[in-house]
Amino acid sequence: MRRIVVVGASAAGLGTAEALRRRGYDGELVLVGAEAHLPYDRPPLSKQVLAGAWEPERVQLRTDEKLADLRLDLRLATRATGVSGRQVLLDGGDRLDFDGLVIATGVVPRTLPGVEGVGGVHVLRTLDDALSLRVELLAGPRLVVVGAGLIGCEVAATARKLGLDVTLVDPLPVPMSRQIGPELGELVANMHGENGVHLRFGVGVASVRSEAGRVTGVVLTDGTEVAADAMLVGIGSTAVTDWLEGSGIPVDSTGVLCDARCSAAPGVYAVGDVASWEHPVLGRIRLEHRTNATEQAMSVAVNLLGAQQEYRPLPYFWSDQYDTKLQMFGWPLPGDDLEVVEGTPADGSFIATYRRGGELTGVLGWNSVRGLRPFRQELMKAMAG
Repeated sequence: MRRIVVVGASAAGLGTAEALRRRGYDGELVLVGAEAHLPYDRPPLSKQVLAGAWEPERVQLRTDEKLADLRLDLRLATRATGVSGRQVLLDGGDRLDFDGLVIATGVVPRTLPGVEGVGGVHVLRTLDDALSLRVELLAGPRLVVVGAGLIGCEVAATARKLGLDVTLVDPLPVPMSRQIGPELGELVANMHGENGVHLRFGVGVASVRSEAGRVTGVVLTDGTEVAADAMLVGIGSTAVTDWLEGSGIPVDSTGVLCDARCSAAPGVYAVGDVASWEHPVLGRIRLEHRTNATEQAMSVAVNLLGAQQEYRPLPYFWSDQYDTKLQMFGWPLPGDDLEVVEGTPADGSFIATYRRGGELTGVLGWNSVRGLRPFRQELMKAMAG
């Protein structure tokens, strides 16, 4: 391959470029990024950056010197607008011929209808999003967080640690139930309640009130209204695939459709949050987790260079909220049997397993790292087949 084009200057996109160079690829390597920033890490945005503990420069993934060593044709502040044949079309009118294409365009946050252009309403995906929200939080507003998934819970925790009045809203009965199930989600709810967050679960958002172009309140589906000077919408995301329309590369609502090798078409691969691939054990999945970006990048790189390697990772994510670290390995489904096997919730440190038909499907550590090891090894064996 004389030229490989990576669209998306994310952790997954940069990781693929690095893995290609480590594997000896010596051809032209183009990295296209829609943002003006050099590739950076996203997990600290909802925590260290939002809290002001880290300066924005600290999230940059590699130094300028390390990036220079990769010999990249780096196209920042540039959007890919389409793929035609073996060319990537760019918003400035350029066309990039490619022998290999890696799609790493990630996702964009969903938002609520009717809030476009309303001041004080935020999403959190990019570094600019985090910096904009931090400026808002410094004024000490009443913050309403809509969506109690990972991002919503982390932002709520960060805002409370800054001393803000925070209300957390979600139509589900407990937070993070999609990630860890309702039983442990109840513990997350208790943790936020004990830290002073106002909890409004089991209700959705009916409308958003505003005056003079700024948010003033959130009307919930039960008819009550929560006063708000600022609002964070964390209700999920949509894969960035619109630019692939008409390209012949298969996409649907889940992302770029790939086989077990993360290949979507001859010479075309997807990596990171945008990739929906056939996991050999778990079926078709898409993982919006930081660890997956690194692992999938390495797999895509070797396959681009001629391997036929199935990508079968053990899903993993972590979340830091207040003084609690949650770590989850596996892919449990609703209805799996949950059991606390070490420690107790009352101690603030425990391990819980998920099983289906007696088989281990997942394990969660709540302020418990070392005890996860044997369960992780068991799950790894299952992923290996």
